[in-house]
Amino acid sequence: MMNLNKILKIKALKFPNIPHYEWEGEILEKTEDYLLVLCKPGRKLIHHSKEDIYIINNTSIEYFPLKKWYTAAMEIEEGTGALISAYCNIAMPSVLNQNEISFIDLDLDFIKRKNEDWKVVDEDEFEVNSMKFQYPEDLKNEALKALEKLKQDVANSIFPFNYKITIEKSNTFSGGIVND
Repeated sequence: MMNLNKILKIKALKFPNIPHYEWEGEILEKTEDYLLVLCKPGRKLIHHSKEDIYIINNTSIEYFPLKKWYTAAMEIEEGTGALISAYCNIAMPSVLNQNEISFIDLDLDFIKRKNEDWKVVDEDEFEVNSMKFQYPEDLKNEALKALEKLKQDVANSIFPFNYKITIEKSNTFSGGIVND
């Protein structure tokens, strides 16, 4: 493991390789299995699909595994480190290429909002895009298996869903995440 303070360009793509949206973050930790990235308030999200630019005014710790079929963005409260929300994309494993990481977003999302339970969203989008972009059958199956594995990781507090450890790794906030 090595810690780096380096700006990273993050690119979300739609299958097979269509620009969807992109933003930047700062690498907190890089291992052979994942990158942990800090995204600060005021960052620009360039949304290619919607042809718009958004300013994101929250702090998030984002997890990009290089071998698992999802990504995770955990919005945290500045100062307290409390978990505000979590947003996980079912995606093909992230690919790191120098100072850029990209992933192919497979539509299905597993999210948690403050004071709410985890829930799956965008199942309809997955079905529509499966046809529109002609997802191969094995890709659809891998996406569905990944969703089940993600649910298990969350239920079992597997990193990065053991929030206190995730925050401690960031060395950015005092205290641990409060998991409501």
